[in-house]
Amino acid sequence: MADRRTFQRALAAALLLPALPARAIPRMQTLIKPPRLRRGDLVGLVAPSGYTSDAAIEKAVRHIESLGFRVKQGAWLREVWGNYGGTVAARIADLHGMFRDPEVKAVWAIRGGSGCISLLKHLDYALIRANPKVLLGYSDITALHLAIRRHAGLVTFHGPVASSTPSAYADGHLLSVLMEPQPAYTIAMAPENAQRAREEPHYAVRTVHGGVATGPLVGGNLSLVSALAGTPYAADWKDAILFIEEVNEEPYRIDRWMTQLDLAGGFDKAAALMIGICENCGPQGEGSSLTLDETLDVHLKPLRVPAVTGYSFGHIRHQFTIPLGIRARLDTQVQTLTLLEPAVT
Repeated sequence: MADRRTFQRALAAALLLPALPARAIPRMQTLIKPPRLRRGDLVGLVAPSGYTSDAAIEKAVRHIESLGFRVKQGAWLREVWGNYGGTVAARIADLHGMFRDPEVKAVWAIRGGSGCISLLKHLDYALIRANPKVLLGYSDITALHLAIRRHAGLVTFHGPVASSTPSAYADGHLLSVLMEPQPAYTIAMAPENAQRAREEPHYAVRTVHGGVATGPLVGGNLSLVSALAGTPYAADWKDAILFIEEVNEEPYRIDRWMTQLDLAGGFDKAAALMIGICENCGPQGEGSSLTLDETLDVHLKPLRVPAVTGYSFGHIRHQFTIPLGIRARLDTQVQTLTLLEPAVT
């Protein structure tokens, strides 16, 4: 009976999949900012990527409520299909439902994982553009950020997932960016990460090329940015500050993805490259390998634009929130990123 009910729910959700071939999706040039969040707002909790658990949902709800918001759980939040949070149809249904609901003011992914890339050709970008609201998450959620930025023109937010372990640094920057529109907002790197760098050098800020650069912010998880190269959802970093992070990958994979991106778009076209903290991305095993820094330097040293590593974003606890599409200024001398316009209205 349980299997039959699951099949029936999946079949019903499949009917909700829009027929949106990628070639028919317009590319939006005009940037739309979502309305700012306010205390008491309703936040939609979804699993557009990997599957979740009751324990993670409880943790996420506590986190969201501790920030002063209310929670609406997606109808398909607890679905499991392989290692995904339900079928493509189920995950699309939850995303569309949250954007369609006028009471929901933000859509927050409970986790990353894998699978968001399969949603992109089924998203109703016109619906999303007509109902602008905060979309928040990182890791695999990068696929949604890049596609929605390109085809709906909506500012979305690379930041903690709802089940992330909270920190004062992460929550403080999150709430400032989402709730307090400011003409300029400067983000310094997390002192907790600087402290940790004493024992784990990859947490340290490192300047490969110094300088000041200005441009819109674009990027996310390296494997996803690379996977979307050459597709209708690819990142466009010309004259932009390209930000990249990764986790649990060996240097040779980092090198392959960086090479693919350079071949596809040319890092020299970016205004700057900003690499986050790449956790557990050093050599594994006993074989010969470049270090993470050596691997990154293969791609960063030939550039003539500011390039830094170890900035406070990525698969880490103390991370700042990055609004995609917003103009910003990277200053390598003082190690800050300044948003040059509000990310919300």
